[in-house]
Amino acid sequence: MKAMILAAGVGSRLDPLTRQIPKPMVPVVNRPVMEHIVELLAKHGIKDVVVNVHYLADQIESYFGDGTDWGVKIRYSREDRLWGDAGSVKLCEDFFDETFIVIGGDDIADIDLTRLVRLHKEKRALATIALSLVDDPSEYGIALLNERGRITKFLEKPRGEIIFSNTANTGIYVFEPEILEMIPKGVPYGFGLNVLPDLIEKKARFYGYLTSSYWRDVGSLKQYRETHYDALSGRVNIKIPHKEVRKYVWIGEGAEIDPSAEIGYPVVIGRNCRIEKDAKLLEYSVLADNCVLEERATVRQSIMWHDACVMRDTMLERCVVGAGCRVKSNAAVFDGVIVDPGGR
Repeated sequence: MKAMILAAGVGSRLDPLTRQIPKPMVPVVNRPVMEHIVELLAKHGIKDVVVNVHYLADQIESYFGDGTDWGVKIRYSREDRLWGDAGSVKLCEDFFDETFIVIGGDDIADIDLTRLVRLHKEKRALATIALSLVDDPSEYGIALLNERGRITKFLEKPRGEIIFSNTANTGIYVFEPEILEMIPKGVPYGFGLNVLPDLIEKKARFYGYLTSSYWRDVGSLKQYRETHYDALSGRVNIKIPHKEVRKYVWIGEGAEIDPSAEIGYPVVIGRNCRIEKDAKLLEYSVLADNCVLEERATVRQSIMWHDACVMRDTMLERCVVGAGCRVKSNAAVFDGVIVDPGGR
């Protein structure tokens, strides 16, 4: 079976973190968010993958290569501009000759794709979308289903009194190749804005799969932090690339931790990190490789990217620290994003 991972977006809602890195490469528990999606596809036997790329495409292509390291075959669709999710799929129409999946490269999910595809085929559907209950439907496309699971109403990013459901489109789709006939060539086109409403109007076989499995769009800084908290709490089934030395404490090879340092939980400490005398790494924190906490530094509910440093007598809470940043001594930073202005 084949799949397409959507990975062309700029990730403006994650600015300034995405000024030097494409959104699919943003790390979640020390691995690019798209790596978790590639592994989800491989787990469900989906080994033939096309990835559309645009913004900072070289970083994605150089990291994933041809997909061999993940047991999949990856090819790339380089876009000269953003074509919308449906428009991007249309550009790859020669690739799709059977039932296929479309999934976002900036999502974290452990949805049972095998069961999703089975439902799609049982219903003899043209299109099936995975749906999840959300607290704020205004940020998503929302769907109304009848008792047979058929979608009877769909609206993209509703506002005010128009909201009729809290059942949100996850952006995980199963399609038959015939869907491509509904997407025009050469124009930007969206599934939520264009294709899905058209399916309802045409009374096509369009179904929803409501899942209680984990799904989150890592689209904003708040969602980015919360995804880490969920991963550290075990709410989502994804791999953390270090050894769990005790419950909810993962430590990479070569890490040096002073005996006087306080290590809370859950936390992740990457390879070759250094945690100095009387430093504190407290709950819901993630250090990527080569990070340093100097003497008496305190980090809580924060994510540090590789080669970052919190200098002595400094406190961070609910922060994201970009790659290579040094947070100066004798500071306290709360709810912040710290990046290197030089673009390291």
